[in-house]
Amino acid sequence: MVREISAGGVVLRKMRGRWFIAVIEPHMKRPKPSAKSSNPRRKKFSAAAVTALPKGAIDEGEKPAQTALREVNEETGLRADLIDKLADIKYVYVRQWGDRARVFKIVSFYLLLYRSGRIDSISPAMRVEVQKAFWLPLDEAPTALSYKGEREVGELALQYVTGHPELGDHAANAAR
Repeated sequence: MVREISAGGVVLRKMRGRWFIAVIEPHMKRPKPSAKSSNPRRKKFSAAAVTALPKGAIDEGEKPAQTALREVNEETGLRADLIDKLADIKYVYVRQWGDRARVFKIVSFYLLLYRSGRIDSISPAMRVEVQKAFWLPLDEAPTALSYKGEREVGELALQYVTGHPELGDHAANAAR
């Protein structure tokens, strides 16, 4: 089985007294079980948009936290500061392109604090991968994110900000 290792970020920003995270809508459709299929493992693509966290492959010589910061910038247009590692998620998927190989994937997610940039201000080359980037209320992440592992990461981010109220002071200072 092929192995892939990636990293991504949960960028926090406090606006109007509420925490938000930067998410992306990649250029793809979400797999959904087909109502007509007798095989529940067989998937059919629906028109529902995917809401995901920014993430990508770790480049040679790069540390996972560096990858998370780079991918966030490339996919959302934002710059952020590292707070802490949230979790590693692991899953298996089948490539829907090329060799259709089964892939075991590990993604390390990091909690980041917004520093600068304008959401969705990304390069034309990145538009091939990312349809749009937008702010999502953090408290909606555990249900709004499309993938189970990422919903769990959203829940961990929510728990982190709840347990670290001083983070709001840092966010206020960063916005100045």
